[in-house]
Amino acid sequence: MTIDLNAAATFMATQARLLDRRRFDVLFRDGDPAAALSALEAYRNPDGGYGHGLEPDCRSVTSQPAGALHAFEVFADVGKSTSPRAAELCDWLASISLPDGGIPFALPMPDPEGSAPFWTSADPAVSSLQITAIVAVTAHRVAAHDPAVAAHPWLAKAASYCLDEIEKLDEAPHALVLAFAMKLVDALGDTRLVEKLGRFVPDDGVAAVGGGIEGEAMRPLDFAPEPGGPARKLFRPEVVEADLRRVAGGQHDDGGWRVDYTSYSPAAALEWNGMFTVNTVSLLRKNGLV
Repeated sequence: MTIDLNAAATFMATQARLLDRRRFDVLFRDGDPAAALSALEAYRNPDGGYGHGLEPDCRSVTSQPAGALHAFEVFADVGKSTSPRAAELCDWLASISLPDGGIPFALPMPDPEGSAPFWTSADPAVSSLQITAIVAVTAHRVAAHDPAVAAHPWLAKAASYCLDEIEKLDEAPHALVLAFAMKLVDALGDTRLVEKLGRFVPDDGVAAVGGGIEGEAMRPLDFAPEPGGPARKLFRPEVVEADLRRVAGGQHDDGGWRVDYTSYSPAAALEWNGMFTVNTVSLLRKNGLV
């Protein structure tokens, strides 16, 4: 199981947006964290949130929960080079949180052109376990090195909302909800809830994404990306190894990886693949393959 990191760098240089090139440089080329943070700044709004297509399939200029997710990815990538923007993003998330502590899947957008229908049709008055969980997971990665994020009340409230919703589950949720909820309880080290959610995960770790394209699924590494986390114990070693081989083997001749889901604009198709390549190489490194 090997990948060609130099080929991945070439792919990033020729096919990825500037932000993801800066992320790749920070993670794998001793790049300047300030450059990545500067690239992220272009997507920030005065309210402290992020929009402008930071989430490739949400092209709206407005600040959106999905934009917060990808901003936290950058704050996590830069590690100890903390930015006050991360805590300011927590402030924004607190401002849009609903009374139960959750955040809506998406907020109203006056400029829906190029955005996926699941973003444009979301109900802003209903909390979403799916988006709250994955945003909280990524914020926890930032909190590991940013005390301001770790101590922010929004993060604790969001996690509490998610845990309450997970407790209520008595049947398998949508595969994306299941994967994102599992990532959260895995990050929190909640073995009991890992085991509860594990009952909804197929033995082979492959859960089809309802409404997705043919073959789109959440797989073992989507549920348990951390080699030392409690969720990894849900899978036999050979299942994890096979999924690592699948991911590593997904590198194309041009050095990049491709997403297995629909993109809703030509720009999104290009941007997803650069973002996905950074995240995939990062996952493989976390598992000792880079």
